[in-house]
Amino acid sequence: MVKYDRAALVAAARGSIRKGSKSFAAASRLFDRTTRERVWLLYAWCRACDDIADEQEHGRTIVHATVGTRLAPENRLATIRTLTELAQAGEETGTVAFDALGQLMREVPLSPAMVEDVLAGFALDAAGWRPRTEADMLRYCYHVAGAVGVIMATVMGVPPDDEDVLDRACDLGIAFQLTNIARDVWEDHETGRCYLPAEWLAEAGIDPCAIASLRNRAALVSVVARVCALAGQYRASARVGAARLAFRQRWAVLSAANIYGAIDHKVKQLGARAWDQRIGTGALEKMGLVAAAFTESHRQPLPAPRLPLSRGELASAIVATVDP
Repeated sequence: MVKYDRAALVAAARGSIRKGSKSFAAASRLFDRTTRERVWLLYAWCRACDDIADEQEHGRTIVHATVGTRLAPENRLATIRTLTELAQAGEETGTVAFDALGQLMREVPLSPAMVEDVLAGFALDAAGWRPRTEADMLRYCYHVAGAVGVIMATVMGVPPDDEDVLDRACDLGIAFQLTNIARDVWEDHETGRCYLPAEWLAEAGIDPCAIASLRNRAALVSVVARVCALAGQYRASARVGAARLAFRQRWAVLSAANIYGAIDHKVKQLGARAWDQRIGTGALEKMGLVAAAFTESHRQPLPAPRLPLSRGELASAIVATVDP
């Protein structure tokens, strides 16, 4: 079993989160040092998997010098799986981000099933998957983000048998991904993807192939509003679980929830103009949302809403497929 240079891996992971996600970087600073470093290690692996899957670098598309140099999606998935398996076995991968996962698994009781649930999301994208129903969309959100939330909770010290808190951590990940879907409709369409349920689009009279057409924007607003409403429900459920975390962890989780909630609000507020430019939060706005989370951390949350699907249902269900 290889001996990793933990300090070097942490430094590289810190650089990755700073470059890849200002929102998560801001929230991670609220954790104690050990948890913060482990969060960075987890982020580095997730970011690397995303980048390999989409042939990007920190979320930005790589421009190929030669036509035909792009790898097939199934080959990219195979690369992710191979490097992840090496990391899980404690072997050196030759890739800092996957070595970060190997180091993390020596420090935190992550199970192979937790990791596999995340890889299943990349498999869906590699297969050109599209959601048919609301349940399909939620199951996709579980694999690409809810399952990461479960790992994140374990990183924060939540016991593997504390199913209730793990459920709430999953809910927060799902909420984050729903917000991403609402915000990134245009960007996803440009890469040939659509994560809005086909049934919802049909009800709104929108052809999935012409989702970015200006004539569809008014109808699209109502569809995206449904996504934002779901995100709000899952965020509210996650706040209940956050109340059972240690203070600094609770503060960090609620800060991230507030930041994504603000993005959600802007998407709804802007209506048909929501996709004119990428929506985010500025530095001062983030500071205000973090401060609000500090106050919220001292209050009892409202009761959890009833959700369409639980973590157990999402993890065990088979996702239906709509041909692209």
